[in-house]
Amino acid sequence: MTVYPGNPYPLGSFWDGKGVNFALYSHNANGVELCLFDEAKGQHESRKVRLTERTHDIWHCYLEDCGPGQLYGFRVYGPYEPANGHRFNPAKVLLDPYAKAMCTIGDWDDTLFGYIVGQDDLSLDQRDNARVSPKSVVIDHNFDWEDDKPPLVAYYNTVIYETHVKGFTKCFPGIPDPIRGTYAALAHPNVIAYLKKLGINAIELMPVHQPIAERHLVEKGLTNYWGYNTIGFFAPAIGFYSGQEHGGQVKEFKTMVKQLHKAGIEVFLDVVYNHTAEGSELGPTLAYRGIDNGEYYRLAEDKRYYYDYTGTGNTLNARLPNVLALIMDSLRYWVTEMHVDGFRFDLAAALARELSDVNRLSAFFSIIYQDPVISRVKLIAEPWDVGENGNQIGQFPPGWAEWNGKYRDCMRDYWRGADNLLGEFAQRFTGSSDLYSNDNRNPTASINFVTAHDGFTLHDLVSYNGKHNEANLEDNKDGSTDNRSWNCGAEGATDDKHIIELRGRQKKNFLATLLLSQGVPMLLAGDEMGHTQNGNNNAYCQDNNISWLDWDHPDQDLIEFTATLIQLRKSHPVFSRKHWFKGKPIRRSELNDIAWFQPDGAVMTDENWNIGFAKSLGVFLYGNGLRTVDSENKPITDDSFYLIFNAHFGPIDFKLPGEEYGRKWKKVLDTSGLAAERKQNYLPGDTVKAGERSFILLQAPVPAARKQRSPAKARNPQPAQTPAAASSAGAPPQAASTNTPKN
Repeated sequence: MTVYPGNPYPLGSFWDGKGVNFALYSHNANGVELCLFDEAKGQHESRKVRLTERTHDIWHCYLEDCGPGQLYGFRVYGPYEPANGHRFNPAKVLLDPYAKAMCTIGDWDDTLFGYIVGQDDLSLDQRDNARVSPKSVVIDHNFDWEDDKPPLVAYYNTVIYETHVKGFTKCFPGIPDPIRGTYAALAHPNVIAYLKKLGINAIELMPVHQPIAERHLVEKGLTNYWGYNTIGFFAPAIGFYSGQEHGGQVKEFKTMVKQLHKAGIEVFLDVVYNHTAEGSELGPTLAYRGIDNGEYYRLAEDKRYYYDYTGTGNTLNARLPNVLALIMDSLRYWVTEMHVDGFRFDLAAALARELSDVNRLSAFFSIIYQDPVISRVKLIAEPWDVGENGNQIGQFPPGWAEWNGKYRDCMRDYWRGADNLLGEFAQRFTGSSDLYSNDNRNPTASINFVTAHDGFTLHDLVSYNGKHNEANLEDNKDGSTDNRSWNCGAEGATDDKHIIELRGRQKKNFLATLLLSQGVPMLLAGDEMGHTQNGNNNAYCQDNNISWLDWDHPDQDLIEFTATLIQLRKSHPVFSRKHWFKGKPIRRSELNDIAWFQPDGAVMTDENWNIGFAKSLGVFLYGNGLRTVDSENKPITDDSFYLIFNAHFGPIDFKLPGEEYGRKWKKVLDTSGLAAERKQNYLPGDTVKAGERSFILLQAPVPAARKQRSPAKARNPQPAQTPAAASSAGAPPQAASTNTPKN
């Protein structure tokens, strides 16, 4: 191969059809060597190329007659001075931070560490690690996207399905064995048909950036199944690839996205830009640490150590231009080259830290705002990290949505029967205006969820009071103890028919609340079919039947119930408003866009909201109260709905409000299963019996030419509101809450 100077951009390796340009950033290095390999586990390089061209801090060259499938790495020369933040070690073959594919990931050996294992990190391990080091792969960027276009699902119509590529597809029926657990499986017609039937239009994939499983897990016979341990921010994880060709995972991932897009399903990625798989100062030297340690990580005052805002041993330094460039280049690549539609940022608060505090005006946010590609996709924050003042829920700037941990905690507490929750329940149900309305964000800023990958599944939430993580081999010390769960009378599996029925009802109550709340619902894959992890609330290391969905024993009734709820949400804009409730009469009408009722049919007052033991209420959603228009500038209207929530341990009679709210009511959903309550149609003032811990949904058509009264002649009593309630977009006064999201 002839060596030419090449160019400093693009960073990484790029094949132009004739040869490959290689470019690597390192500010403090005094030499860089490109290493080419013929075999993934070759004892030595087939060729070394000393990079003599350096443009500013980028080392580069161009190799003719080099192409896709070529394995490579770098050796970087410089001082090994941990006390000064330098950990260069040319005995170690390093991954390219901009590599679009990687291979031979996961073969642990002492030579992968820059220091001598068993001694402190000031020691220097000079043994060559070429035989076991992971390798980067040159790829062919060309791909036939056909006429692929982003589905562009409106945020308020989005229903997110959080899932794991392998866990969702490993046991899925009708999929060929060779592709189970892979990108190809997720693109299989059977899988897509299921998602479509369920009503999903956005799938949020747990990390697919190339991870590395921690050594201590591998040595226990476990792995980092979730994948929140990234080493390659441009490379699709090879563990989800069904083929053998080096770099083929890129095309398989693109094919998956293309097929999901054809079905109208958006693809979001859960991304982990807050840390890397290199861990603390006692971790391996795989890439960034050996390329230029202080130019990638947040170093402590004693530069031998790292600031750790992530609980993983290190934190990427998003204040540095090259790290910001790495993050933005990665995001842009996944949008422009891989066609993904959005991102969920793990521990996003860590990215916004300046010196030590989280700053919503940080460079990270500023650069995203000005980027014409990244700023136009869906951006979702996990709005906390493990550092001081890390809980930033409600504090992210406009343009961002947030995982709403307060929604999760409140709904769990409400349905298990906690006291003093009606006020907060109403806030969360209506989109959490107290968190998101003050900076001109809409209800879609709230990503509502009851369960997620981190914690109990929905089935386990109603089946266990405590965690059962013994399989993680950490003496059940890992995982959160703040589960806000209730086992309904027995811990774990039981034959008690009453408990089984109650658990089934509670699961439906949670699903109905989630999918009919304002905001954007996120459903954890498997919750709709009753998936259990046997009480494990931290299955991050369980690549087995604990985590894989059991498609041989799905709860078909629950699946159908979930699909019905999603269809209701998508068919009726009253459940997915673009704008906040006002809690005031609609023009030319006596009705509020939303109204709250006591079981006796009286409008809720401030005193009612503050009754600690109260656990039941009715909610009226006015179909003519949407205050929005369609693309042709025509007002959007809907039927009206009356929602009955009863978290009480006994049945309660609800009296329907007067005829101005609805002349005929039809029961649409009822989770109570009361044999005596088979009535389906109701008139104003009728009594509806809500069973213990149940939810009921009633629907009333709004006449197209309904006679409107002027506000001056309004006859229905208005709920008493405090100034605080009026300013929070129509929600009732909120009860004091100490709920905080779990990490």
